[in-house]
Formats: sequence, C-alpha cells, structure tokens
Amino acid sequence: MSRLSTPNLETDTGPSGQIYAQIKKAIGGVPNTYAAIAAHGPAALKSILAAVAVLTGGSLPRRDLEVVKLVISAAGGCDYCVAAHSHLAKLAGVSADVLKQIRDGAPTGDARRDALVHFVRNLAQSSGTVSDEDFAAIKSAGYSDAQLVEISLAFATTVFTNDFNRINDTDIDFPAVA
Repeated sequence: MSRLSTPNLETDTGPSGQIYAQIKKAIGGVPNTYAAIAAHGPAALKSILAAVAVLTGGSLPRRDLEVVKLVISAAGGCDYCVAAHSHLAKLAGVSADVLKQIRDGAPTGDARRDALVHFVRNLAQSSGTVSDEDFAAIKSAGYSDAQLVEISLAFATTVFTNDFNRINDTDIDFPAVA
C-alpha cells in the first residue's frame, strides 16, 4: 500500500484536482504515481508534465523514450516504473520479447536500440559519467546532439519518478511484468 495519502480524485477541487482533471482529459485516467505526486507537490508534477510535453514534441521516437525510461527504471530498481514503462513501450510498438531482453540486459538484435540501451545503462551505472567510447558509440548509432539532450531530460525525469515511487512504495496500477 502506498505510504502517502491521495485524496479522492473525483472530488478534489484544489490545485491537485485541477491537475487530475487535465491528466484524465489527456490520457483517460490518473496513474497512481501522478496522483500521489500531485497530492503533495502539485508544482513538482506540473514540472514533470512539462518535461513530458517537451519530450513528446522532440525528435526521439516514443519507443526510444520508453526504452530509455525502462532501462533507467530497471537499473534503479523501481518496480512501479518498470511496469509503467514496459506497458508504455509495448504500446509504442516494442515487443514483449524485446522488453524482456532489455530488462534482462540481453542484446535485442537491433544495433541502434542496443546502442541506446548500452549508453543509458552505462549512464545510470556510472553516475552520469560518459566515456569517449560511449559517446562515440551513441553518435555512430545515429543519435543526434538534440536527441542526447532529450535522453538526458528523460533520464532526469525518470530518476525523479523512480525515487518518488520507491519513497512512496506506490501501488502499481500497470500490467504486471512477465
């Protein structure tokens, strides 16, 4: 059970309620993590949603964004975010087999995706230090300078939600990861 209380999403009319209404309108429901963040830090959730909007309008394909978020979540040990980003990556067209390979740290057979997974995993495991070799590998895989900015933003927002969910022990409301 989540550690932080969340108000009734249907009756909350305060700052959190306004955010809940916007999220419901956009995606049809409010994920537990967004509900809890908004309940106790509506400005923090607005910041996350603004970053999500920037990433959505960026040049990195949605499936790559979800792969980045999944790799970070797996490296960070956030069960909530692993479930969420596995589900969202699947909706973006990544197969269940490939998702399992990514979570397990196994090659997927797609050189570009594997370069991205390797780069992000190394970034997560090295506290953000990027070797010349890792930089050269991600660039030679075809990722642009602008996409490296987007990877960094996705990384930062995912670390925030990973940490929050681990603090809160957020109830998982996404399909179980097989």
